[in-house]
Amino acid sequence: MTTGGFLDRMQSGLWLENPGLVQLLGLCPLLAVTSTFVNGLGLGIATLVVLTCSNVLVSATRRWIRQEIRIPIYMLIIASLVTCIELIFQAWFPSLDRSLGIFIPLIVTNCAIVARAELFASRNTVVASFFDGIGMGAGFALLLMAIGFFRELVGQGSILANLDMIIGGDPMRGIVLVDGGWLLAVLPPGAFFSLALAVALKNHFDRKRQAQKRASMPGSLRKQGRST
Repeated sequence: MTTGGFLDRMQSGLWLENPGLVQLLGLCPLLAVTSTFVNGLGLGIATLVVLTCSNVLVSATRRWIRQEIRIPIYMLIIASLVTCIELIFQAWFPSLDRSLGIFIPLIVTNCAIVARAELFASRNTVVASFFDGIGMGAGFALLLMAIGFFRELVGQGSILANLDMIIGGDPMRGIVLVDGGWLLAVLPPGAFFSLALAVALKNHFDRKRQAQKRASMPGSLRKQGRST
């Protein structure tokens, strides 16, 4: 795949077709674990690895997968990868594994992963599928981290709390900016408010960019665009 193709896949995953912001897929773990930045980072990396590897494996074996059983095969591939990730977390990041709990195994049911396997990896080359997995996984992971960062900052008045669950060492309070915070931000309603704010911001920037693009067009093309 060309450099332009790689950049297109990254742009799609990070912004244009972001699984969480645009497609609204994988919302259960997104809303449940993003009470802190570290939780969002841990689940985001796990999802990124599973999505990328499943895309590659589905693309590499697509010629030998019969249409009638393709979905069970995709699920088998994803479940095997999730099991490997879960064992790695249990061995090397036990505290983070306990914090994320059931949501690591539930990556198997993440609709974003199955959707990319069906819509993209099963129809494209291994290289293209790899880049698509990186782009979509990175977009989902960054959204998890951004919401976790926002909820932790507003709800607890700190950032990077419990970073020891990833890097080891003594328990860390993170960088405390203010004592206390708005408790609602770290409760379930705060997750919905944070996601709604993220979607609203994206839509605002998209509309602003479209307006700037229309303003820079010649008058005849602008009128044609309005009529369509």
